[in-house]
Amino acid sequence: MKITLSPVILFFWDSSSQSSLVFFSFIFIIFIMTVTENTVIILLILRDSRLHTPMYFLLSHLSFMDILHISNIVPKMVTDFLSGSRTISFVGCGFQVFLSLTLLGGECLLLAAMSYDRYVAICHPLHYPILMNDYVCIVMARGSWLIGTVNSIVHTAYALHFPFCASRAIDHFFCEVPAMLKLSCVDTTLYERGIYVSGLIFLLVPFSLIVASYVQILITVFQMKSSEARKKSFSTCSFHMMVVTMYYGPFIFTYMRPKSYHTPGQDKSLAIFYTILTPTFNPIIYSFRNKDVLEAMKNMLKITFYGIYLPLCGE
Repeated sequence: MKITLSPVILFFWDSSSQSSLVFFSFIFIIFIMTVTENTVIILLILRDSRLHTPMYFLLSHLSFMDILHISNIVPKMVTDFLSGSRTISFVGCGFQVFLSLTLLGGECLLLAAMSYDRYVAICHPLHYPILMNDYVCIVMARGSWLIGTVNSIVHTAYALHFPFCASRAIDHFFCEVPAMLKLSCVDTTLYERGIYVSGLIFLLVPFSLIVASYVQILITVFQMKSSEARKKSFSTCSFHMMVVTMYYGPFIFTYMRPKSYHTPGQDKSLAIFYTILTPTFNPIIYSFRNKDVLEAMKNMLKITFYGIYLPLCGE
């Protein structure tokens, strides 16, 4: 059985137009950038002992999630564009839904854990070694993966068991539950309520905790005597909240609305934010603006340069 995907070009674009080629070239460049950035972050955290802290441990899991997430969607988009084929097998669609929901749910919980880490580090620095010890970090990371996976199994199984009507054309650039529900021949109201409950657990609760954490951080920061420290901390918090809002905002808007309020163009454009753009911005905001990461990168480049240059000089 095959499920036909609608044109993967957003808005009104024709797959044969020049603008479509530019768009997909841009998407492919973003994909390469995202995979490269997040791979570099993971390697730096593994190799540099200064980055063996709870914050970077959680960040390494976030980077791995981002690599998997964008790799689950963009290669298929680009392949379809180049080949002209817009079909995906039922099993392939199911796997795409499962992996996407696992990573989206896991990342929601992980971002909340990261905000808690920053809250403890800034607001309760003396208790940080106790509240954020190795065991707590491992539980946070594994819990994010496990809970996200369990939630995904349930939703994937339910979404795929609904019978489809005559048309199996999904008006989206990848298999996503809200777009698939539009094809169902049966009443999905009860299942939509289940999605709403999951949205409360994975979206609204973590987002509220993140906002509360950063409010407490800002209150603590404004009590600092150093104006430079206040300015730096405020800048960091602002960038973090910008990325968090860009991820949670479209995600909440997509998954917590009734099926009747969804429009294909809107769903596609919103999905771009939490499936493609956020994985690109996360390493820049959380890592490459950090002095420790930049220093670790310099050291790695030096080691790599001398490892290549010195043997050549010896020859």
